[in-house]
Amino acid sequence: MDHADSVPVAELLDERRHLLEVTYWMLGSSREAESVVGETYRRWYGLSEAERGEIPTPRHWLAKTAGGLCLVLLAHPHRGATGQRDQKEEHHTKTGDAEEAQAGLAKEVSRVLLNALDSLSPAERAAFVLNDVFGMASGTVADIVGRPESECVELADRARHSIRRQRSHSTPPDEHDLLARTVRQACVNEDAELLESLLCPDATAFFDGGGKVRALSRPVHGSRQVAHSLLTLLARHPRTTLTSQSVNGRTGLIARYDHQVAAVVSLDIADHQVAQVWVVLNPDKLRSWNQLPTQGDPGSPGRPSQRGDGRL
Repeated sequence: MDHADSVPVAELLDERRHLLEVTYWMLGSSREAESVVGETYRRWYGLSEAERGEIPTPRHWLAKTAGGLCLVLLAHPHRGATGQRDQKEEHHTKTGDAEEAQAGLAKEVSRVLLNALDSLSPAERAAFVLNDVFGMASGTVADIVGRPESECVELADRARHSIRRQRSHSTPPDEHDLLARTVRQACVNEDAELLESLLCPDATAFFDGGGKVRALSRPVHGSRQVAHSLLTLLARHPRTTLTSQSVNGRTGLIARYDHQVAAVVSLDIADHQVAQVWVVLNPDKLRSWNQLPTQGDPGSPGRPSQRGDGRL
């Protein structure tokens, strides 16, 4: 008996669904995703029983193999900007697993975001998808992409900025500031209706926990879902405050628990509404925000905002 493949059926189905989701996000096509997952399993069973038995985490091996196959496809010169994506393909997938995965993803991901991913280089797309969409640790991402960890962090960062530029129109600072402060007020008052009205219908929220805190690992799509996620994250608590403060040169939101920065929220605005929400919860990335300000350094990221304070 091959003990490497002796696992519960629920785990097998979850593993396959996970691979389909990863490959779909990387390729933007359920047909290509199905093909890559099939080839991944063919390579797995191409190993000897002894070789499979020596692999400590089969799911990681499968994800790494599938990721490598995706990178080869993405780099193909004749693939085109959108690969083999078919607008009707979600209704014609060959297996129940692929159809279920596609249907679930369709509820979470807008075609706008998939199109934005098409503008990234293969390595940028892979790093962004694995890090931001699936919340994989940077070391795991580096292993799959086949590049140094520091380079993968930079690739994901570059992809993030590229996507933000595509959705973010030139918004006057005063308008951005007013909208950000109104978002803060809606969160403080737990006003779901107001908050939803401030968001684009196809708004997307990204939650970067870095695998260090229990946060949403995939983007949330749609104004109602984004509003609900933000209100849940920033739920009223006597020791929690939400302030408006400069984040990356534009007004954003800072959530503190006691005096410690627990979340930094930046907003991208398009057509007078919030198009994208970026929530940093990773303690490593928040370290600079929690450093004590140096005397005479008003620009220190750890300095509390002097305006817009509001206890949740």
